[in-house]
Amino acid sequence: MFRHVLPEPDEAGVRKLCEAITVPGAWLKVLAAPEDVAGWITPGWTVPDDPGFMMFTELRATAAPVLPEGYALETGTRDGVFRVRVLAAGGTPAARGQIAPTGRTAVVDQVETYPGHQRRGLGRIVMRTLQTAGAEAGATTGVLGATVQGRALYRSLGWRQQGPLTGIVRSQDLRRSSGRRHRS
Repeated sequence: MFRHVLPEPDEAGVRKLCEAITVPGAWLKVLAAPEDVAGWITPGWTVPDDPGFMMFTELRATAAPVLPEGYALETGTRDGVFRVRVLAAGGTPAARGQIAPTGRTAVVDQVETYPGHQRRGLGRIVMRTLQTAGAEAGATTGVLGATVQGRALYRSLGWRQQGPLTGIVRSQDLRRSSGRRHRS
């Protein structure tokens, strides 16, 4: 999957990327309001109806998290990306996330707590583990794209909202896409 984040977008730059990227299913994340971005895209692209938010925080190492009984923490690094998984009894996945240090900044991505394991503090454990890993790798600032649901967790951990983060996606079937805002 192809994804690219545009922290300082403008209409000309977004249009140029939309015209150049032809990979079906490619995503662009644009730090701008959905109503602005909808007017910038070209045919073959849509703006899904799922608002997002760019957030940031200062990264610091914290004490090792205490897991609820019956859960285990698994961590590892592959291709420079630190990954954490919380496993339930029997090794089934309960929560996960990853962080990719890129110098002084680290990007948090794919944070998720699976149904049946929510409201147990697992998302907080994943985030604290990721923030510590980013800080230990030398990054001082963490950034992430939050969903409406995730934003409350990140705010509770001291993350601040930079602005709206609008996703646009290249159609899987280029013959059917109009380039207009998609409504479900």
